[in-house]
Amino acid sequence: MAAKIPARFTNEQAARKHLEALLWPQGPNCPHCGVVNEATALKGKSTRPGVYWCNACQKPFSVTVGTVMERSKIPLQTWLYANHLICSSKKGISSHQLARMLGLSYKSAWFLAHRIREAMTPKTGSEPPLGGDGFIVEADETYVGKKDGKRKAPGAGGAGHKRTVLSLVERGGKIRSFKLGSPSKHEIVAAIRANVDSASTLHTDGAQAYKFTGAVAAHESVDHKNEYVRTTEAGDKVHTNTLEGFFSVFKRGMVGTYQHCGEQHLQRYLNEFDFRANNRIALGCDDAVRADRALQGVAGKRLTYRRTSSASHA
Repeated sequence: MAAKIPARFTNEQAARKHLEALLWPQGPNCPHCGVVNEATALKGKSTRPGVYWCNACQKPFSVTVGTVMERSKIPLQTWLYANHLICSSKKGISSHQLARMLGLSYKSAWFLAHRIREAMTPKTGSEPPLGGDGFIVEADETYVGKKDGKRKAPGAGGAGHKRTVLSLVERGGKIRSFKLGSPSKHEIVAAIRANVDSASTLHTDGAQAYKFTGAVAAHESVDHKNEYVRTTEAGDKVHTNTLEGFFSVFKRGMVGTYQHCGEQHLQRYLNEFDFRANNRIALGCDDAVRADRALQGVAGKRLTYRRTSSASHA
């Protein structure tokens, strides 16, 4: 028997009620003045459904005002279905595929997907540092694609022409990934200092950039030339295998699903993969919970097409 499709994916009123319940748990929240539950639903024949009148500031609003969905002509149920598809696709879903499934133009699907990625992005400073006393944080970098306008010189070694990605993960917890300008020690140490609790123990590979950083209480490394896991005298397993697994999924998504990504969009794709990893089954999040958490991030964020369209689409 086929599973029943939730009403919020097929009916605009059900989609609006679902979004209102997520964003307004205490009642309608006016995005203009911030007053909660002091609004009246407008029900006139000339008023579109879902519009409220704030009795405090005397301005109209709906649940999409002040969100990434504001002023969108795409039906709200289509937004929620697209959000569910992106949140439940481990390696992502391309804009072409979204366009086919949702009946949208490629341009609309591409822009919609980027706005959902924006909703997945935590607000700056909203999350505590990773790790802490007694916690292990893994750090590792990888290289993906080519820097815009860069080519590898014939016979040249290294990855100077590639984009550098640094990821940090609290063992058994959350992950954060960053697009760096280069794999220099200066940039790597700055990212560690800004995102890792100084009382943490850092586990890395043998790269020189991680040595003598002074950013954490202790540092253990594993030499990938000879080993992948090493056990310390205290019984801790030293490895970066958590990040190796994350990079495997990320690269399969970027190469197999998205295929191309403009350099200025890379951080938003990293945020997408981070979000799914941070809201995974092992942490108690199924597809529905993950999708709702993404929807809770739509408020207070705007992303215009002008800001996103200056690079090649992916």
